[in-house]
Amino acid sequence: MASNEPRGTAAMIVNARGEYLLHLRDNIEGICDPGMWSFLGGSRDTDEERAEEAIARELKEEAGLVVPGLERYDVVTLIGPDGKRGQATVFLGHWDGEPHLLPLTEGVMLHWFPAATTSRLVMAPWARDLIEQHEAGQTADIK
Repeated sequence: MASNEPRGTAAMIVNARGEYLLHLRDNIEGICDPGMWSFLGGSRDTDEERAEEAIARELKEEAGLVVPGLERYDVVTLIGPDGKRGQATVFLGHWDGEPHLLPLTEGVMLHWFPAATTSRLVMAPWARDLIEQHEAGQTADIK
C-alpha cells in the first residue's frame, strides 16, 4: 500500500561512462538540500501515489526527463526542509543524454560527474553515500 511508503523519492541516474547526473538545487529556505548537488526527485503528492509514479512525475516536471526502467535501489533517511528526519525511496536508472538540453524548471543546473569528483562538491551527504555504495557494488534489497 502506497501510504506506508516513504514520502520522498529520488533518482540516481548513471550514464554509459559511469557518471552520475546531479542536480544543483536552489539555495532557498524551505527545500531539502538547499544549495547542494543532489539527485532529482521530490515527494509523493498523495498517500495513494506510488513511489514509481511520483519519481516519474518529478523527473518529467523538474527536467522534462523520462527514464524508462527505473528500479528501486534503496531507502535513505534524510533531513527535510522542516528539520525533521524523513525517508526517500531512491531509484536507479540509466540515461545517456545531454543535461544542458533539458528544460530544467527547478534548481540551477544539471551536470554529469564521475564518482571521484563528488568528494569536492558541496553535496547532500545521503546522495554522496549512495554514490559510494553504488560504486562499491553494494545494493539494498528493497523490492
